[in-house]
Amino acid sequence: MSAPVEVVLSADSAGQLFNCAVFDPHSGSEFLSYRGGNTSSRSLTVLNGEYILGAQLGKNFINVWEIQRKDQLQQKIVCPGIVTCLSASPDGLYVLAGIAEAIYLWEMSTGNLLAILSRHYQDVSCIRFTDDSSHFVSGGKDNLALIWNLSSVVQLDSSRTPEPRHILSRHSLPITDIHCGLMGPQARVATASLDQTVKVWEISSGEMLLSVLFDVGIMSVTLDPCEYFLFCGGSDGNIFQVSLCSTSLSRDKTFQTDSDGNQVFKGHRNLVTCLSVSMDGTLLLSGSNDETVRMWDVQSKQCIWSINHKGPVTNAAIIPAPANMFLADSHPAVPLPRFSRHLNPSEQGDTTGSGGVCLRLGANTQVPEGTYLEKADELYSLMCAVTDKSVFGDGENTKVRVSELEEEVKTLKKINKDLYEFSTQLLTKPN
Repeated sequence: MSAPVEVVLSADSAGQLFNCAVFDPHSGSEFLSYRGGNTSSRSLTVLNGEYILGAQLGKNFINVWEIQRKDQLQQKIVCPGIVTCLSASPDGLYVLAGIAEAIYLWEMSTGNLLAILSRHYQDVSCIRFTDDSSHFVSGGKDNLALIWNLSSVVQLDSSRTPEPRHILSRHSLPITDIHCGLMGPQARVATASLDQTVKVWEISSGEMLLSVLFDVGIMSVTLDPCEYFLFCGGSDGNIFQVSLCSTSLSRDKTFQTDSDGNQVFKGHRNLVTCLSVSMDGTLLLSGSNDETVRMWDVQSKQCIWSINHKGPVTNAAIIPAPANMFLADSHPAVPLPRFSRHLNPSEQGDTTGSGGVCLRLGANTQVPEGTYLEKADELYSLMCAVTDKSVFGDGENTKVRVSELEEEVKTLKKINKDLYEFSTQLLTKPN
């Protein structure tokens, strides 16, 4: 049997049979299970295809498993507080954790704590990276969603406080889930809230593109890879499919079933906690507080299979199958370091324990052409400017503006010349 292209990764709050398990997306049969503890909602993530990380429910540590090993005892990473949400960057370089109202960012190569972001006013409920790891989006119980540029957060100048690139403040109740689409800094992001709306935003501009109102609070949200449909999990157990290709689509709309693709998946008996779509857009995975994980056929809206858990499902996702998952003799390329709990580990006596050395160039030895992070920040600014409305306009207006600026430059040069001649005359005038 050949290794699958995609697998289902799920976890529940009970942890009686396993903490989390891997299933076949087509048959629902179990491939692997990982034991020890239980994982809180929005806190199960795969790191670099080599480790599974899950924040322990109600505790201040993260459980870690090597992805290919069976019947292993989990490692534990102690954190500064109870982790409410967790996400690893797709490139495997960073891990984000929501702890109370703050966001902690760790570098995986050293375990160093790079930043503590305190821009939320209440607990952080969910965090998601973009597919290229350039940005991440955080949502909280303060009704805010914040878009962050990673290169501006991971900065060498510790005197500057990182600020979010955009603040999304259109929700009136706590954010429950976030989904980032494809295309990195040009992606769209969907936010779900207890205010019974799901909103779609543009990462580059922070502009709201769509707001859909439902009859119930929305607990989970996802988009299919092509962004033809928006899937929203309700507190009543229904899953709402919103067509994004409808000709009658307006910026603010109320959900109603119709023949244009706005449909409802019925089957769960309690609120839908998580949603995920397969790479080809044909399968929809859902997890619920009714202790089941269901796989749906998107076209027919029929349930293909259902798996019973021993407690409310906290995490469920369709992910690309890591290359090492089915190779029992493989080992992670890099050992997992100890996570630092302080921004300045040397000052606090908190070392990474990895045996590595962190090098920082002095002010007189830095490369004058700029760091990689500065170049990345400049590159993303240029990319995002393509969609900025201020860039666009007809050619005639641009020519007029250029000629006006040229005239202004000539005027300033003449004033500067007159001032120079006047000062010269004063200095050379005999007494």
